[in-house]
Parts: sequence; structure tokens; C-alpha cells
Amino acid sequence: MSHKILILDTGKEWGGGTNSLIELLKRIDKNKYHFTAMFYNNYKRGSDSDIKTEIEKLGVDFLLLEQKKQSLAVKILKELARSLLFFSSYRKYLVFWIDYHFRIKSDAKDIAEILTRQDINLIYMNNQPSSNVEGIMAAKIVNIPSIQHSRIGADLHRFEVNAVNNWLTRMICVSQGVKEVFIKQGVDASKCEVIYNGIDSNIKPFMAASEIRKKWGIKDNEILIGTVGSLIKRKRINDLIEALVELREKSDKPFKCMVVGDGPERENLQKEVLQRGLKEEVIFTGFQSDAISYMNAMDIFVLPSEKEGLPRVILEAMLMARPVVACNVTGSSELVIDGETGFLVSVKGTDMLANALLKLVASDDLRRRMGEKSRMSVIERFTIDKYVNGVSNIFEEVLA
Repeated sequence: MSHKILILDTGKEWGGGTNSLIELLKRIDKNKYHFTAMFYNNYKRGSDSDIKTEIEKLGVDFLLLEQKKQSLAVKILKELARSLLFFSSYRKYLVFWIDYHFRIKSDAKDIAEILTRQDINLIYMNNQPSSNVEGIMAAKIVNIPSIQHSRIGADLHRFEVNAVNNWLTRMICVSQGVKEVFIKQGVDASKCEVIYNGIDSNIKPFMAASEIRKKWGIKDNEILIGTVGSLIKRKRINDLIEALVELREKSDKPFKCMVVGDGPERENLQKEVLQRGLKEEVIFTGFQSDAISYMNAMDIFVLPSEKEGLPRVILEAMLMARPVVACNVTGSSELVIDGETGFLVSVKGTDMLANALLKLVASDDLRRRMGEKSRMSVIERFTIDKYVNGVSNIFEEVLA
């Protein structure tokens, strides 16, 4: 008899955590576990699909827990808390308590009813504790075990730390850095287990590199620098743009930069490109469902994020034998071996970023050597089997 597991995802957009969940569901033993996935948003996968479609393709039931619209009074109350306590550390805590009384408790009750109605044995949450409090509470209400798969580190307040320590059964952390972030805030270390995201080493690009370069007008002699991801502030694509200005001034090698992805910062970034006079060098492709083919077409991959968990895009770029330049932050620093598979630079360190790009643009041999080491590193250290087996073992331990 298979165990019934409810997956809870409260996210609003497709990201690396979504891809890692999909890869898990493709491979995990469906004879042991029967999954139902409950999402708050049926978010899009580019223009051709959405999470509901992709989940159901895998034979997993999909539920949408639509969020009730908050009243005008609650919205005003939250804005007042934000403005009156603008410089106070209590601001986030007060906003949480407003949200707790007017949304989280209600959502927890709704989730608990679904857990009971569907006779669920385990709830598995795919975000991080701050955005999954209601799932942790729901598991407590119906007295079943709960697992939090934390895809990124987060700042927790006292209530959230206590909820993890007292009510959550186990926490999977995607990197050692994510685990340390939570332990420093008071989370019980014995609840935390590091399971790195994995990648299938047999993945092949769907489109040839030459085909993509031709499609976007990249000449054979141009070095293609690129990045992939949601265009949001913490990804700091603006730092890459600033570094490109310096690269253009100091290098005589022709280059292009491809920004693959979409998000709320796209318009601002496009304006900055125009202001910096980089219109001819920078290409915005929008979201691409076949991102790995785009990485394979790049000569250098860059991820200037100020915060990550364990970025899947770096794993994919390394698998495609590309040198990676990333910020020396949680997750990225556990993937990139500085000076061997790429370069680690300071957050907001645009001079360091530009210098790393200058070195890589100047030397075909350096790019090739670092790229080969990248591919070897990811195949040895981050297999998809290790990831799937690790999560499955946690399921077995908790359900036992």
C-alpha cells in the first residue's frame, strides 16, 4: 500500500525549485508514494504551458488552493504597519501577525481539511518556512508528519523558528549554507538534512548552439556571455550590465550578452542597457523553456545573485561545460570552485565581475579548461540519483 503525500507549493512563478520538484516527481517510486500537488498559483511555464499541465503529465493530482482576497481594511492595516514602523525591526513581525490572523490561520484550516478528507500521511512543502507556516500548522492540526524542503535561506522571526522546532518533522536544505542560515537563527540542527539538488548527466541540448546563435544574430567571432533566471532584484542583473560597460572599455574582443528569462525587472534592465549604450551588445530573449540549449550556446555563464539556495542554473551551465562567474554567496559558493571551474566575486563587486569576464574573454584556453572541469565536477558531485534517493530516504524515515 502506497503512502499518500501532499505537496504544498505557495510560489508565484516558475523557478529552479519548480524544476527540481518536477525532476523528483519524474523519478521517485510511484508504487511507494501517491502524490497530490497543491499550489496557490497555477503559474506559467513561459507562454506554452503552466504548472498544472506539467504536474498532471507526471500522473500527479493537482489542486489549486485559491487565495481569498484580503479586505481593504486588512490591506490598510498592513500598509500602516509598514509605514509607521519603517525603520523598526518589529515591522516584519507586525505585518506577519496581521497576515497570521487574517490569512494564515484560515489557510491552515483549509489545508487541514484537505489532509483529512484525502487521508494524507505526510505533507511535503517546496518553499521555505516563512512561506509555508500554514502547511506546518495544518500538519500539526491533523497530527501527521511534515517535511520542509527549503530551496533558499530566509530570515525567520521567533514564531517561525518555534514552529519549525516544535511542529515540523524534518527540514531538507539544498546546501550546507542554507542549513547554516537556519541554525544561526535558532533552528534545531538535528531537524536539518542537506540534500543537494541533482542533475541528469544525460541531458542533451534540444537545439544546437549554432542554431541559437544564428537565431539571435551572434557572429562566430563574438564571445557570448549569458545569464538565465527570473528577472528580479535579488538576481542583480544590473551588476552584470555595469560590468559589461567596463568590459567594453578594456577589451578589444567582440562580445554579446544574452539575458534569458522574464520578470518584473525586465523593463528597468532594458532602460539601463539603453542608458549605458549597450543596445547592440545585450539581448533579452524572454523566458525560454529550453534554457539548457541557450546555456550550451554561451561561452561564459554569469549569475550575479546576492542570495541563492543551490542554483540549478549553475548546475546546468556546468553540465554544458561552461565556466561560471557567480557571487560568493550561499549555494553558488558550494558549486563554483574559484579559479578552477570559474570565478567567485563579491556581491555588488562589479569591478571583480568585470575582471573575471576580462580574463575569460581574453583566453579561449582558459574557458575550455574551466568548462571541462565544471562538467567533471557536476557529474561527480551532483547526480540526479543522489538527489532523488536522498529525498526518498527522508520520506521513508519520517513515515516510519
